[in-house]
Amino acid sequence: MAVDQRYFMSLITLCGRIIKTEVAELKRPLGVSLICYFYFFGAILLLFTSVFYDANANEIGIAERFGVPNAPEQLVRVLVAGLSLVMVYGYRNLKKWGFWLMILYSILFGMISLSLATTHSQQPYIGNMIWSIIVLIYSIYVKDAFLKQNDQ
Repeated sequence: MAVDQRYFMSLITLCGRIIKTEVAELKRPLGVSLICYFYFFGAILLLFTSVFYDANANEIGIAERFGVPNAPEQLVRVLVAGLSLVMVYGYRNLKKWGFWLMILYSILFGMISLSLATTHSQQPYIGNMIWSIIVLIYSIYVKDAFLKQNDQ
């Protein structure tokens, strides 16, 4: 039990240091950093589940969610994770192409989630759609940070 508490406390300390560093830099809006952490974590989970994936675990796999139901599930997971990591790199570093990739990804994933929410009416799809809308609106709100960074 003590090992678990030490691990948990070191994880909290690490997260605190990362956030403190992000706030201290102030070059990048805090919301951009939080969005990047969320997508980075999701990409790592996709890579992990591409190796340890049970095809019968979900009613609808990632491949079907992205409109390619005949593609191998593990391959689609790796490709989506790779795209997410590239997108996060550009978005985190306030690159114009990272901004546009995030906008396109948010629109695409929001539309897919809307379509799935109307046909399956399950909460995860509605939540994904709401998250995509939030990311889209926030990204447009802070777009000047991406444009100023590219002008320098």
